[in-house]
Amino acid sequence: MASGTTKHPPGNEPRENSDVLDTQSAASGDGSSVLRPTGGDKARAGRVKHGRLKTGTGRRSILRRRGRKAGTSGTGVPANGKPSGTGSTSSSDNGSGAGNGARPPIGVMPTPPGAKPPKPRIKKLRILFILLGLGVLGFASAVFGAVMAVSQDVPAIERYAQFEEAKNSVLTDSQGLEIGTLSSNENRILLDADQITPNMKNAVVAVEDARFYEHRGLDFRGLARAMFQNVLSGSAKEGASTITQQLVKQALEAQSDRTVFQKAREIAAAYHLEQQWTKDKILTEYLNTVYFGSGAYGIESAARTYFGYAHPTCGTEDSPCAELLTPAESALLAGIIQNPYGYDPQINPEASLLRRNAVLQKMFDQGYITSEQLSGSTAEALPPSSSIEPPEIDSEAPYFTEWVRQQLVDRFGAGRTFFGGLEVKTSLDLEVQAAAEEAVTSTLGGIGPTASVVVLNNKDATVDAMVAGPDFDTAPFNLATQGYRQPGSTVKPFILTTALEQGISPYTVYESAPQLFTFGKRGKELFPVSNYGDSYSGSSTLYDATTNSDNSVYAQVGLESIKGGPRAIARTIHKMGVSDKIRTNPAMVLGTSEVTPMEWTYAFSTLANDGRRVSGTLAPEPGDSPVAYTRVRDSEGKSIKGGDNEVISTGVIDPEVAQTTKSILSTVVTSGTGTNANIGDDSQWGKTGTTEDNTNAWFCGAITEVTACVWVGYPEGYQKMLTEYGGSPVDGGTYPALIWAKVIEAWQAIEAARAADREAKAAEEGADGEAGTTTDTTVDPAPDYVAPTPEPAPEPEATAPAPEPAPAPEPVPAPEAPAPTTPSTPGGGGVTPGSGGASPG
Repeated sequence: MASGTTKHPPGNEPRENSDVLDTQSAASGDGSSVLRPTGGDKARAGRVKHGRLKTGTGRRSILRRRGRKAGTSGTGVPANGKPSGTGSTSSSDNGSGAGNGARPPIGVMPTPPGAKPPKPRIKKLRILFILLGLGVLGFASAVFGAVMAVSQDVPAIERYAQFEEAKNSVLTDSQGLEIGTLSSNENRILLDADQITPNMKNAVVAVEDARFYEHRGLDFRGLARAMFQNVLSGSAKEGASTITQQLVKQALEAQSDRTVFQKAREIAAAYHLEQQWTKDKILTEYLNTVYFGSGAYGIESAARTYFGYAHPTCGTEDSPCAELLTPAESALLAGIIQNPYGYDPQINPEASLLRRNAVLQKMFDQGYITSEQLSGSTAEALPPSSSIEPPEIDSEAPYFTEWVRQQLVDRFGAGRTFFGGLEVKTSLDLEVQAAAEEAVTSTLGGIGPTASVVVLNNKDATVDAMVAGPDFDTAPFNLATQGYRQPGSTVKPFILTTALEQGISPYTVYESAPQLFTFGKRGKELFPVSNYGDSYSGSSTLYDATTNSDNSVYAQVGLESIKGGPRAIARTIHKMGVSDKIRTNPAMVLGTSEVTPMEWTYAFSTLANDGRRVSGTLAPEPGDSPVAYTRVRDSEGKSIKGGDNEVISTGVIDPEVAQTTKSILSTVVTSGTGTNANIGDDSQWGKTGTTEDNTNAWFCGAITEVTACVWVGYPEGYQKMLTEYGGSPVDGGTYPALIWAKVIEAWQAIEAARAADREAKAAEEGADGEAGTTTDTTVDPAPDYVAPTPEPAPEPEATAPAPEPAPAPEPVPAPEAPAPTTPSTPGGGGVTPGSGGASPG
């Protein structure tokens, strides 16, 4: 650029007319821009007035601001593409300084090239305020309309609290036969406010709704606290429902409807209820209708159930038990409300005690009890299990009824479940149930141990039968759903499945000999494993180790061959249907993690369904648990909302892996440790299991249509069965296998008889010229289920030739077999130093 030539910012070149000559000359000598004031600091200082730098006034200043040349690019290049050279204007611009366009109005800065003109902000704000106002008005109208609309809900809540037109709900089995009722009229007891001790009211308020006497149906502080805690924990564990809202939810039968609209309706109804009822009336009706577990509906029923023994004179119309409850007793009952099953003192005494003491602490913190009462109450013992007397159940299958009742309460609410006149079609088959009970009685009668049996239908994971204890009246503890026991070697199918999924060949050869594994920090902890009776084959394939239940081989597979070891096996078990925690210490490969017969049967049914975990929409955990009932109808015979079960099927294991696993497990029944379970069905397979010192014995297996598990042991827990099998120990191949065979054969006989009846009926209906026509009445197998047929074993891998097959062992001998030597010290049901852990099978 030549000396003395000024390069102006784009769009600000001086105009070529006499009006701006002084402007052009002022900028041409020193290279300064025309946008800056000339004349140095003195000129700048002279233009500062009232704290602003003035840009000039008069005609010349206006012209300076208007003196932008249109048609130049942002780099000083004219629009015609020819460079100007010195920054002077081109003659083609006609000296207008604005190209061919119109000049901007005087006093308005032109828009720089390439920039969009600013949109008027005032219009945006105006539209925003209008929309905001309409939104607020609409929301207020909706809230007002909802509040007015729910006024009709208050009479419904009143009717609910007073049990008007109440009718007991009924259970039927899968064939339509009546099982019994879910409650009795004796369990429907209403009390007045003055018949409930203040201790009980204070306990419930302290733990359920601390600001009950301050809010008007909705606790905003509690809601904010719950939201904050949920954000911190990353979950939705904290709730903020007030006692009023809980009463409304129960009355409006909205247990399974948690939509935003329903929640808004409950909030509005709670607010409306608070305007019409006193706090004492709300609290009294809540206590009269809340569920306290063990079939106890309402506070008086709960007081009689759990503490009738402590107050022998109570339980009459003039002397209700609820007015005699102490702070400790009240705290226990108040704590149960949140989780009737989890805080049941019979089922979970430790959790129940901790919960009770937490409620007592809240009562003290809120001023309801003194420090002396707190210390005295926390020192009190829980009610003895033998003294708890739940309301009598009118049922042909009380264990099952108790189990399904809690599911119905969780889904439909206690009031509707007990007194809504519902007709619940369950999955239980009373004929199969009776056969299962008979199989247990005829096998174990008078011996000592008892048994639990669960039979699941493979096609829809419904419970056909559930034997859960010897006698519900004297021993209400449900062994099938609450009895956590070690599964022993029945864990091996899940280890085998995990190994096959990782590509480990069933013909891989392992050493069959005592093993010693190290684990823990720096490998200082030792884990010895040996076979039952110290019987080894020297070497064994994984295939043969399954047939013979070889602990030493399976310990090597689970701890060394499988990537991820016990953790990978635990993931497989969870995928296949067990929701409870599985411990992942080394001993878990011998079956030391505790499971229930119900969930263990469910996991085996996933294998039966070729790796598909089957469940239903009415399961306790839809998609991940078995189904106890399939249809719920109201008193008019119509299916209620959400009352029809739909099958859910999820693939979790590769079908080929599942079929290979079943094929190998079929040898357990035909030639291995489970020959007592052999019923001659080509589709059957299974696995025996026995824990340390013979404290638990299992057999789990399946045929095409059903899966079943049998557990045998003492209900009290750790008690050895060393001589109960005719002087010999009880293991999985003895009583459990025998009971399993009886149950499955009975199931097949029942289905065959029903099929014959259907054929006979079809023949009668077709007797008008189509005699002899029969109907296919074969029971449908599970979806996509392919019954396994024992196939010749595939050729083993070249690197691991299969050894000569071992001769099939003789069937389990008669009880005269001598008892094996057992360790003198119990190993916690699975492992003792030097013993290696589980028994065979």
